[in-house]
Amino acid sequence: MSSELTPYTGDRLSQARTFTGLSDEALRVRATVAARDKDVTDLWNLTQAFLTSDTSAGVRLSPHTLRAYRKGVEVLVEHAAAHAWNLLHPGRREPSMFVASLSDAGLKPATVMARVAAASALYRALRWAGATDADPFSDVRRPKDRTKGIVKNPPYRADFIQSMLAEADAQERVLLLLMAHGGLRIAEALAVQWVDLDLPGRRLRVTHGKGDKARVVPLSARLKEALVTHKEDVPAPSGHVISFRAYSSAYERLQKVALRAGVSHEFRGFHAGRKYAGTQLYAATKDFTRVAGFLGHEQVDTTRRYVEVPEDDLNDVVEGFR
Repeated sequence: MSSELTPYTGDRLSQARTFTGLSDEALRVRATVAARDKDVTDLWNLTQAFLTSDTSAGVRLSPHTLRAYRKGVEVLVEHAAAHAWNLLHPGRREPSMFVASLSDAGLKPATVMARVAAASALYRALRWAGATDADPFSDVRRPKDRTKGIVKNPPYRADFIQSMLAEADAQERVLLLLMAHGGLRIAEALAVQWVDLDLPGRRLRVTHGKGDKARVVPLSARLKEALVTHKEDVPAPSGHVISFRAYSSAYERLQKVALRAGVSHEFRGFHAGRKYAGTQLYAATKDFTRVAGFLGHEQVDTTRRYVEVPEDDLNDVVEGFR
């Protein structure tokens, strides 16, 4: 590991500048040394600087995505150290063996895919720094998960949502409903500010959705009511609607709500709430395109993975065939 002092890391852009501010040669040398020494800290900092400064998401890349990438970089570097990889010039078969080792360790296909995405990001960063031309994961076969995501992680059920709302405080109810009625991602929900809300018009503007895309979301009567109630408890409503900012804090708060409600065994994080919203809207509209716009999806095919369609959805239609 590097023995140098850790630079100021007050924000992601400041971290990126410790690399982008280097000359081309200094950046190449630093990346080369980090790869040679398998310095996971410097390799991650390099990857994050690349992701922040030279990708379309940039500084808007979600903390959740960054955590997944960081874990993937750590796993790859640990594997490389254990198997005497030359990170800058890996053997032709080594990347495939890395992927095979992840599957052999019992990781689910989705987790393996996330680890490979992180490894690819590391090599993109090394190429960006001029340390290597290697792109070892470009042709590696990824495992395919034949089980649909809507089956593995289905939407929450209505009774679960109601049980949670009954035990939640005013702020927790807003957070729950931003996902279960508003269809927001957790990062989007935590980023909502009071200025983004038009309560009389029942509208919420998501200013920085995934890919930095903005959209307008209608508010359900219950979500509007929850926001009004929460606003009454806030001395000077300005800034963020949700006072806690971290993903981990939000998870812990809702986990405790589930425990109080006696449904902790059903709590599966945030995404199932967003799927609940998508499924409810599709049931009412039967229109994937409208649901895609509501959820902020660019591709309707993505939306299909968020909507649980009843098995008997076509029964009445087919019965009337002539």
